[in-house]
Amino acid sequence: MQTTLNLYSLDYSDLKTYKMAILFAVANVVFPQICHYFGSGAVWLPIYFFTLVGAYKYGWKVGLITAVVSPLVSHALFGMPMGIMLPVVMSRSVVLALVAGVIASKFQKVTLPLLALTVLASFLLGGLPDLLIRGELVHAWQTQLTGIPGMLLQVFGGYVVLKMMK
Repeated sequence: MQTTLNLYSLDYSDLKTYKMAILFAVANVVFPQICHYFGSGAVWLPIYFFTLVGAYKYGWKVGLITAVVSPLVSHALFGMPMGIMLPVVMSRSVVLALVAGVIASKFQKVTLPLLALTVLASFLLGGLPDLLIRGELVHAWQTQLTGIPGMLLQVFGGYVVLKMMK
């Protein structure tokens, strides 16, 4: 299943970069609060969702801003992610933004297999910063595996959202 839509690679000198990054960062702050209200935040990985969508649609620079700003604002407002997890969440989010931006730029289309590749590559690479920060391989992979439902949400939900942005 393939969706054709305009994919962009916005630059830091473009005001639209910051407008979109703020929009996605706000969504990345609100969506986790909704998930946590229902007691399922960690499983659904909601703080990464709009980083994926923003980076895929508007390029890695929008994704990178979203990836850094979202956890910082969420932590400042709600204490989530917890301070000890902030570097891990930010590094995973940055990896996701970079991978999504590169894959979208290279293939210039949105398909379920490409989104699955994006999320899988981020899953594999995203555990590395956690490993470097904590030095615990088992914990890094356990944390990743707990988020499998969230990764599926990123693939299928991300596809739907990107398709709606057509």
